[in-house]
Amino acid sequence: MGKPPLGFLPEPLSLALSSILPSRKMPDGLLTSRKFKQIIASVEAIGLIEPLSVGKPNRDRQYILLDGHSRLTALKQLGFETAPCLVALDDESYTYNNRVNRLSSIQEHVMIRRAVERGVKPERLAKALDIDISQILKKLNLLDGICPEAAELLRDQVFSANLGAVLRKLKPTRQVECVELMVSANNLTVAYAQALFAATPSNMIVGETKTRKMAGVSADQMAKMEREMGNLQEQFKLAEQSYGQDVLNLVLAKGYLTKLMANDAILRHLKKHHPDVLNEFDAIASMAVLDK
Repeated sequence: MGKPPLGFLPEPLSLALSSILPSRKMPDGLLTSRKFKQIIASVEAIGLIEPLSVGKPNRDRQYILLDGHSRLTALKQLGFETAPCLVALDDESYTYNNRVNRLSSIQEHVMIRRAVERGVKPERLAKALDIDISQILKKLNLLDGICPEAAELLRDQVFSANLGAVLRKLKPTRQVECVELMVSANNLTVAYAQALFAATPSNMIVGETKTRKMAGVSADQMAKMEREMGNLQEQFKLAEQSYGQDVLNLVLAKGYLTKLMANDAILRHLKKHHPDVLNEFDAIASMAVLDK
């Protein structure tokens, strides 16, 4: 089988800003927003990191901007005349933002580490991004103490830099278990990670050899919480395995009940003899979202 066609030219092209046409109006208040000021500071300090994305040129050699409106505005404000651009090769039948993968936390970590390795000081990065230096250092050391398997599970996720501080307290096997649970539950918060850490047996915690003590919680209560959390995790995994089939069954049931209740004779019979059943059928048939 041949390779699938590329959606973009493999290398960015340097295009004149005057030849790039925005595809939407910028929101009011953009120029005074904190995010826009971060973009301005970043471009001034280290240049444009992520190229703009544009469509194929028209007959007048004008390019429609698909992604990067804020960056384009910043470049114009700073007096740039050209910008690196990724040119789409196919016709976009729907918005580019539905197809682009936003920068994950690990990708951000890699970019920061690469910049530091090339000689950019963390203080300069912090100034360019308009954030505290402590946040840069946390992002820089995000994967320290995290096993490769857990890092792979987190590769495409967006999460707080403080999550790494919780995970690195766990041994690799437990790191993988906790990350799997967080990704499955779509809950990558520090609070959830801390709850999983609290329910982790002592032998799965780095450097811990004796039972932990928590204020107001006895050793027996701690052991009971660990067992209950373990049971809950197993139940969650079992539910996850059947979730897709359950939703499909519910979709089919909704369609069938909607058709059934459109029959006047059946509707009258249910109203007269089985009003409780009718209420349940009506609740299912009127559901707008099936996966909540």
